[in-house]
Amino acid sequence: MKVRPVRPIVVMGVCGSGKSTLGAALAAQLGARFVEGDEFHPPANVERMAAGIALGDADRQGWLATLADLLGNARRDGRAVVLSCSALKRSYRDTLRTHAPDLALLHLSGAPELLRERMAARQGHYMPPSLLASQLATLEPPQPGELALTLDAAREPAAQLRDALAWLRGLPPAV
Repeated sequence: MKVRPVRPIVVMGVCGSGKSTLGAALAAQLGARFVEGDEFHPPANVERMAAGIALGDADRQGWLATLADLLGNARRDGRAVVLSCSALKRSYRDTLRTHAPDLALLHLSGAPELLRERMAARQGHYMPPSLLASQLATLEPPQPGELALTLDAAREPAAQLRDALAWLRGLPPAV
């Protein structure tokens, strides 16, 4: 049975947490469009990260504005969307909420050792494992007032998906 999302959904977390895996599975289950947030980074950001240089707030500003527009357009058009996006800071999530105030967050959280192991095993991704420490230092987990569920990144994707769907089904209607 397909469950239509009641609001835009962002699967968030640091690199290697499994955002793309859960996001794609969730979108398929909900009949939603899956958007890989990393694909919207401007070339300069990708070059910085590939060189092992962490992005700062100013580097992320245009990228987050683009993603906020995407979420807002989908919401306005009544299209279901699941976005994978690190959304590391509350201020970054606030930017996303400028066009999607009823945003639901699924935060994947995991032990640094697990995340490092996953990053080292990835093929063809521009983000080097050396940037994990800066992402962990930047991360502000969801806070009171944010509509969020934290999931253990070490759990099997199928279990994460079940928990995410159950939580989403229990949310009040979108505003």
